[in-house]
Amino acid sequence: MHLDGSSDSAFGDVLDVFTQILEQPEQRGAALCVQIAGETVLDVWGGVLDRHGEQLWQRDTLINIFSSGKPVSAVVLLQLVAEGRLQLDAPLAEYWPELAAQGQQQVTVRQVLSHRAGLPAVFEPLAPEALYDWPRMIAALENTAPWWAPGSAHGYAPMTYGWLVGELIRRVDGCEPGAAIAQRITTPLQLELYLGLSEHQLPLVGDVMRMKGALTDPAALRLMQAMGKAPQGMSAKAFANPSSMMTSTNKLEWRQMQQPAANMHGTARGLAGFYTGLLQNKLLDSEMLNTMLQEHSLGPDLTLLTSTRFGLGCMLEQPEQPAASYALGARTFGHPGAGGTLGCADPEREVSVVFITNSLGSNVLMDPRAQKINAMLKGCV
Repeated sequence: MHLDGSSDSAFGDVLDVFTQILEQPEQRGAALCVQIAGETVLDVWGGVLDRHGEQLWQRDTLINIFSSGKPVSAVVLLQLVAEGRLQLDAPLAEYWPELAAQGQQQVTVRQVLSHRAGLPAVFEPLAPEALYDWPRMIAALENTAPWWAPGSAHGYAPMTYGWLVGELIRRVDGCEPGAAIAQRITTPLQLELYLGLSEHQLPLVGDVMRMKGALTDPAALRLMQAMGKAPQGMSAKAFANPSSMMTSTNKLEWRQMQQPAANMHGTARGLAGFYTGLLQNKLLDSEMLNTMLQEHSLGPDLTLLTSTRFGLGCMLEQPEQPAASYALGARTFGHPGAGGTLGCADPEREVSVVFITNSLGSNVLMDPRAQKINAMLKGCV
């Protein structure tokens, strides 16, 4: 089995868990990075990155991290708030007048970041190619009435989050979301995180594929059954309108577009550096970081049909919900990504930890592979 990278001997038990994951029959490749108080104690990768098992995972292999990229674009908005260019409790329509047409005029920036805006899905049926047409998706959002009274409940916005946040960035910061993330976050901190891949980055990307095997996560089963019973319902539309949302992750168009909800690509090291930057107040001051980490939403999620807990652009620890726990510490925050990627930080331990994989599991929230790594890490720090 291919395994490479560097590790501190004090974290040998964590490395053992990672190695065991790589040895599982359905696992193709993965990477893990752990940083403590700004120091990298584990930066390892292994397995293969292509569907034929011919190319070894390299130090600079890039993987689609899906929703694990959501906090990165949230930080751009929070920086704009800190600069006085955006107000958390102002209606989006102040910056985006066309969004006031369908009863959305009271939707605020804070509600978008905490999944309380009532806009987790586009209502009108869309052709698959609409996914790559930014103006088309923005128009469809503008024509969607909130699915519930904004602010009265919460429901995760798997994809519309990216158009809402991305369009705000475009209108307030005057550039594409990928450029804003590069200028404000990834270039200053020298992070291998990219929204919209360039020609020379494309050869570094590993294909992601679903693992075979039983669907055992109760939340995933419940969600799939609900989507099957009500294909025109909110949850189904949130994940599959347009239908290409579910089937595009290895396509060139997906890798090159800039959809901050779902198509950021990076290394485990890159995403870990983002969380370390947050913990060290290099991206937000302590007051704004505290605002980001305040509980804004807790309880039944109208989209995911399970309990979720959100700050602003990040998912917060739910210790009483095993499937929703980071298995690290009570103040841990971060975000899971579809299929198994998990990026998070524990402020109490000054730990940033990221697991990325090209072998997609089926869990709705936290992947058991990442939870096992975090549980072992907790015992080491």
